[in-house]
Amino acid sequence: MFDDLQKRLSTAIGRFKPRGVLTEANIKDGLQEVRNALLEADVNYKVVQEFMARVSERAVGAQLIKSVRPEQQIVKIVHDELVDLMGEPDTSIRFDKSGPTVVMLCGLQGSGKTTTCGKLARMLMQSGRKPFLVAADLQRPAAIEQLKVIGQQLQVPVFSQADSDPVKVCQGSIAEANRQGRDTIILDTAGRLHVDDDLMAELREIEKKVKPHVVLFVCDALTGQDAVASATAFNKALELDGVIMTKLDGDARGGAALSVRRVTGVPIKFVGMGEKLDKLQAFDPHRVVGQMLGMGDIVGLVEAAQQAIDQEEALRQQEKMMKGKFDLNDFRNSIGQMKKMGSIGELIKMFPGLGQMDLDIDGLDAEGEVRRLQGIIDSMTPAEKADPHIIDISRRRRIAAGAGVEPADVSSLVKQFDGMAAVFKQMAQMTMLDKIRAMTGLGKAGAFNPGAKLMAPKIGTGKRLSPKEKEKLRKLREKEERKKRREERDRGRPDDKGRPRP
Repeated sequence: MFDDLQKRLSTAIGRFKPRGVLTEANIKDGLQEVRNALLEADVNYKVVQEFMARVSERAVGAQLIKSVRPEQQIVKIVHDELVDLMGEPDTSIRFDKSGPTVVMLCGLQGSGKTTTCGKLARMLMQSGRKPFLVAADLQRPAAIEQLKVIGQQLQVPVFSQADSDPVKVCQGSIAEANRQGRDTIILDTAGRLHVDDDLMAELREIEKKVKPHVVLFVCDALTGQDAVASATAFNKALELDGVIMTKLDGDARGGAALSVRRVTGVPIKFVGMGEKLDKLQAFDPHRVVGQMLGMGDIVGLVEAAQQAIDQEEALRQQEKMMKGKFDLNDFRNSIGQMKKMGSIGELIKMFPGLGQMDLDIDGLDAEGEVRRLQGIIDSMTPAEKADPHIIDISRRRRIAAGAGVEPADVSSLVKQFDGMAAVFKQMAQMTMLDKIRAMTGLGKAGAFNPGAKLMAPKIGTGKRLSPKEKEKLRKLREKEERKKRREERDRGRPDDKGRPRP
């Protein structure tokens, strides 16, 4: 999501890095790159002009803080202004207390209205509502059947009258919803072009006769400024209460998300992040801007983890990590838990700091890499999984043959595991505040590259660490190596009390 915009903004803001002091001249230089990044992302021209004027004013007048680098201050200013551009979160729906609440969905053809009806119904069910789907799209072949299939999947009733007109279908749905005790009616109207006067008149007739409590415009994020123009036209005709933006997970540019609120005055309430019925989320500008600036999405990562990960297993593994007893069995289980959370590539993008590293995430076969690692671990004996340091040349060859990989791949896995174990042991000695700072990048790690302090040694690149941090990491690794050599030397020898060592 927003991959192109993220790369352009990161490059633009990176131009401030060599500057020791922010001046009006170098601010103008760097912000020109930010402006170009937004225009290339298909953000509305007027919106870009207003946005840049506000950012320039704040940046030039900013009180410089000695402990914060210039590019960090620019990121803070750009972040705040982007959030302001999209407005505060507004996911409210006015529910009627005296009868069923009627929610009308409208939009262009192919924007994903019918599927969005199902997603919205599922979301409302989770909050305790009883939705009632209404098939008022009599223009598109099979639209009624599609809505019925979605209703069956959700176990939500669907109201339809094939040989009728949309206005009568919507009117008839209210009596039926009352009869079945449903409290939220979702009208799936036909997709149409905003220049189609007859169909727009039909929408206005539905609004006049049915009087929906909420009118939501469903738009395709991939259409960029066309989505904004359509939202404007529909808002003039119907007075929209909000926008649901679909296919946001596939939007590399972000122009529609950044423009629609400022141009139309209508808030984005929800966003579609995939085809499945559970892929509708409340729109949160703070999270979206964080992803645009490469800061990841820790909130989204936590939500995905809460839904997919076995909490008892996670606590057990955390306990072992903190005690330094995390072995390859636990490592494999962790990989399996991550796979339940969704695409590995998308999860990687949620980690703070990784958006700033030169990682070819799109070109990375993350799923294949996970299967390969699991295959290597599965080819090991229980003793090898518990203590990878016993894996010598002959064992590497046997494991590699069983997993269909090269012996060097087995060595690489063991080295990666050793690096992780070192980080976990280091974290075990931290205070809770230190752990939060390490995971979020807050504090001295810096706002521009959150998470880099922790992630750089894990990924295997030291280029983002300060000389002092590199030296600390080197000493930690040397300490671990000395401990390993000592354990290997003493293995089998009796301890001070004459007992054999393990």
